[in-house]
Amino acid sequence: MLLFLSINLATFALLRMALLIKQLADIDSPVYQIALAFLIGLVHDLAFFSYLVIPFVLYLLVLPNRVYQSKIHKIIAISVFIVCLYSLFFIELSEWTFWDEFGVRFNFIAVDYLIYTHEVVNNIIESYPLGWLLSAILVVTVICFWSVRKALSDTFNASESFLSRLKITGVLLLLPAISYAAVGSTWYQFSANTYLNELAANGPYQFFSAFRNNELDYRRFYKIGDDQQLSSVIKKQLSVENSSDNLYDIKRLVKPAGEEKRLNIVLITVESLSAEFLATFGNKENITPFMDEWFKQGLLFTNFYATGTRTIRGLESLTLSIPPIPGQAIVKRPDNGNLFSFGRVLQQKGYDTAFLYGGRGYFDNMNAFYSGNGYRIVDQTDFTEEEMTFTNAWGVSDDIIFKRTLKEADKDFQDNKPFFFQIMTTSNHRPFTYPGGKIDLPSGSGRQGAVKYTDFAIHQFIEQAKTKPWFDNTIFVMVADHCAGSARKIELPVDEYHIPLFIYAPKHVPAARNDVLSSQIDVAPTVLGFLNSSYESQFYGRDIMQTHKDEGRALISNYQKLGLFKDNKLVYLSPQQKVDVVDDPLGAHKPLDVDAAVPLVTENMAYYQSADYVWSHRLSQYQR
Repeated sequence: MLLFLSINLATFALLRMALLIKQLADIDSPVYQIALAFLIGLVHDLAFFSYLVIPFVLYLLVLPNRVYQSKIHKIIAISVFIVCLYSLFFIELSEWTFWDEFGVRFNFIAVDYLIYTHEVVNNIIESYPLGWLLSAILVVTVICFWSVRKALSDTFNASESFLSRLKITGVLLLLPAISYAAVGSTWYQFSANTYLNELAANGPYQFFSAFRNNELDYRRFYKIGDDQQLSSVIKKQLSVENSSDNLYDIKRLVKPAGEEKRLNIVLITVESLSAEFLATFGNKENITPFMDEWFKQGLLFTNFYATGTRTIRGLESLTLSIPPIPGQAIVKRPDNGNLFSFGRVLQQKGYDTAFLYGGRGYFDNMNAFYSGNGYRIVDQTDFTEEEMTFTNAWGVSDDIIFKRTLKEADKDFQDNKPFFFQIMTTSNHRPFTYPGGKIDLPSGSGRQGAVKYTDFAIHQFIEQAKTKPWFDNTIFVMVADHCAGSARKIELPVDEYHIPLFIYAPKHVPAARNDVLSSQIDVAPTVLGFLNSSYESQFYGRDIMQTHKDEGRALISNYQKLGLFKDNKLVYLSPQQKVDVVDDPLGAHKPLDVDAAVPLVTENMAYYQSADYVWSHRLSQYQR
């Protein structure tokens, strides 16, 4: 056991050193803090190992000496040792690739990925030379085993009485109890540098911690304010004028001036389309030639932010217009049907509402969520073999989902039924493969090629849509689900949430730019504003077109940090009732005392505490 512990600690330390070298440019901390990260990391490594050995300790306690020293047991034990070695090196390689993709140790994303093995396994196969990597792990395993084989063989000569083993077992089982009590899930977060904190963590330990904390009890982990006060604050923020004294009752009537328009809506949510990929926002690679010209023909929102770092966070905000509550997105939570939503407003007005996804919609529970909220589902399982001219781990290529959208729109038009289609693309995702011959970058060459292919597919879709009789009465909305990456040395890097929002309807929306600070929860009320729709709203978002620039704000988060970006300040809440305030988060990123931004802290708490209350009490759920 001590032998395997030594190998574990050495392997964890080597990975920690490799990650430090990889991320050295982003770690501007003094040497003593780096040393402290390794020390805290060692504690986490020991904590993980203390849990890992529990079944082995119990096994050795009850195993008689004669069986332990027998030849057959030696063969079995050595085989298990080799399997454990291989597993250790496999996990460490997995950690390296996970860090390369997300810039963090294993977290809730890794937990989710275990559930959806089809997409994840195929993605790995298509993205990495898996055969070579597995063979390399085998070679390292053999070398490691060969170097310790004598020391391992000597352990089978040991002989302990049951009483002696019982004492040793008691001590060893005390270690995980100490670890449970002393090493908390956020204990590694000792520095202002996120990368340094991640170095101090242990990947497998963080994996099981994320599994246990996939849903966080808001009132247990976050700073809580007075409900009555915060209810009044959120009602004021949302201009709620109802006379209800009910806690967090944000229902209000939206009744614009002018005649209501029954326009079709096509909402295109593009996978991982960071603003930084577009020449409009300063990119020099010319990978979005169509979008950069297209943006001149409609309404572009230039100061727009994603609420989270994952697709289901984006879909949650776009569909429900609710702040991101900590832990798992509502899309994946139980009892998430019959909620007030973008689709619900239009369903009540006779629209055909459909969710169209190029992959298998059981991934991330998307089909169950949308069907439970009144949407029709069109996903990869609905395509014919003839339609699926290109697929990869995540589904059909974007041009295929757009062609299917045209068919669905044609059918609704023939049936004289207005439609609202929410499309989720897939191509701008590792392994970054797409049909050949479409653009000048080869399939599988990387992110730039995938972005340029998505640009091509949207161009093709819009040009084909222009030939349709329903085009003039359709609003096209394009937005990203999240940025391509959000890992930085700071905890909530605001610039890594910057995404485009574009609204295109030549007959109804004049070309312009809007620089009001806003985020994904504002999309639904803004689009409905262009329809002059009257409805009883429970949205947390606001019509950006009716929002004064001084009132702009954006909600951003990861699965634990809950942020409000406003007045060039970022306020965010964290577990353990922590509150942080940052001045100029897009520039100097200067920490401030909480007392310097009390109104913003209160507003932040009003958004998130009310959202948790609304969700946990199902205030936005209706009966069919």
